[in-house]
Amino acid sequence: MRPRTSSPLPVSPDVQIESDQRVWSGRFPLDVIRFRNRRFDGAMSGLRTWEMWRRGRAVAMLPYDPAADAVVLIEQFRFPAFAAGIDPVLVELPAGLLEDNEDPEEAMHRELQEEMAVTADRLERIGGYMLTAGGADEFCELYVGRVRAPVTGPDGIAWHAGEVSEDEDIRVRVWPAAKAIEAALNGQFTNSITAIGLLWLAARRDSLRQRWLAP
Repeated sequence: MRPRTSSPLPVSPDVQIESDQRVWSGRFPLDVIRFRNRRFDGAMSGLRTWEMWRRGRAVAMLPYDPAADAVVLIEQFRFPAFAAGIDPVLVELPAGLLEDNEDPEEAMHRELQEEMAVTADRLERIGGYMLTAGGADEFCELYVGRVRAPVTGPDGIAWHAGEVSEDEDIRVRVWPAAKAIEAALNGQFTNSITAIGLLWLAARRDSLRQRWLAP
């Protein structure tokens, strides 16, 4: 995996950058930044030090089949969840990081193929979200996409997928939309973007189905 190019820090009269030091230059660089920012009272803050993981822009999509009224979700092992002491197999949406200057929708179609071997014929933007505002610059564009849910066995599992070169081991499972939404409302999904997408669907499901099923 090649290192990613970090975007330059924005220029703002409300933020004074005193120093910007790269302390790790792996695939995802780590910078130590010393800065001052404008306080709510109008004065500048004292000198602050922030460690920031430079992950960059990301994209994710909630795959929804309006005819079957079902969502297609993935499951995979996440070591940070293991380190946090929670179930390390997370229920997730297909997602990925953008290459330099890549269009988010083009990236989403690529990730959808790599992670679940499914195509979407329509995309609608849900919103943009900071995933770890206290320590990373990752900003995720979230979409809902119209897909055709694959045929599954009685356990809802369709197949296994993932990028072989990255040793990904992904399980693709189809959920009735109502069941997935109820699980999100009950706090069963610890992946934040999964929960956001399903809670959005809970609020917009009827109007989305009406639009997407219209002739």
